[in-house]
Amino acid sequence: MRYCLLLTTLIANLLLAGPASAEKRVALVIGNSAYVKSSVLANPANDAAEMARALTEAGFEVIAGLDLDKRAFDVKVRDFARALNNADVALFFYAGHALQVSGRNYLVPVDASMDRERDLDFETVGVDFVLRQMEIDRENKTNLVFLDACRDNPLARNLARSMGTRSASISQGLAQVQTGVGTFISYSTQPGNVALDGSGANSPFTTALVKGLREPGRNLTSVMIDVRKDVLAVTGGKQVPWDHSSLTGDFYFHLASAPGALVRPDVPVTSDVQKRLEELEREIQRKADQTGKVVELAQSKERLRQLTEANQDDQRKIFDVQRDRGKSGSDSFQEIGRLQMQMVRRSQEMAKLRPRIAELEIELGLPASAAAK
Repeated sequence: MRYCLLLTTLIANLLLAGPASAEKRVALVIGNSAYVKSSVLANPANDAAEMARALTEAGFEVIAGLDLDKRAFDVKVRDFARALNNADVALFFYAGHALQVSGRNYLVPVDASMDRERDLDFETVGVDFVLRQMEIDRENKTNLVFLDACRDNPLARNLARSMGTRSASISQGLAQVQTGVGTFISYSTQPGNVALDGSGANSPFTTALVKGLREPGRNLTSVMIDVRKDVLAVTGGKQVPWDHSSLTGDFYFHLASAPGALVRPDVPVTSDVQKRLEELEREIQRKADQTGKVVELAQSKERLRQLTEANQDDQRKIFDVQRDRGKSGSDSFQEIGRLQMQMVRRSQEMAKLRPRIAELEIELGLPASAAAK
């Protein structure tokens, strides 16, 4: 079974750490796909789930959050901040919608609504706020940030319309962030540009990052060079991952394979490690299932809307044919019959979609919509 194999792999990797693995390494991994007031994103929840697995394999204590509303997002950041006590390495990965306004970057929870500029402070989470939590009382420690968050954002367009002439302060993509010593920030694409979702289960950036992260014996610099090459190749040169570093030494995701590390395979598996791995797996699976249902619901509603509009259009055509005195009675009858058959086939499909929409809304705890009736 895939998840049993995954847990075995995670435990094995945790046991292979040498003395250097006494380092405390904490990661916050968030992926937001199921947006309420904009289109559902296909990849971020998958990206976060895959990143959480890879980091756990590498020995990180992972705090994972998928499809977080504002309150849940704030709680996860607070949990992360508290877990950083005595941590040597802090890592933050985010996939989902984000925007920059006046040179500041904001991460967007799934329930965000941005009708005016002041909503930014209440509806979003500032990247600088997360960075500040990572840096407080952590001098000479390592901070790593990975932002796969430069997708085309309809919420930013809504905000721009409300700001009028001041909308020029809203820019595509994210802005470069000034950081202190010991911090590394990687963007899925160059500042001011929009990243691509790709055609697979994961974005091009996360696919390449996880691939490099899982390869033992490689430092962060070499991983990011290959990430850049892979993303450039997959996107035909349209997307160039970007990073800014103030690190003062090499960083290795896998300490057991870092230069000078010793292997200690005899370290026993603790019940706490086993429990943490099992809880993470359950959370990732539950959120992945939920995201799949959200995507199916959005697609079903859109298909129902298209079928309804097509039937309405054909009904208007029938009226037009009936009023058309230029056609013979036989021609009119054939045309009307053809249109009616199309409407019947669509209606049959609609009859199957409505109960499925109602079922999905119940499973997701959503109020019944008019589309399901």
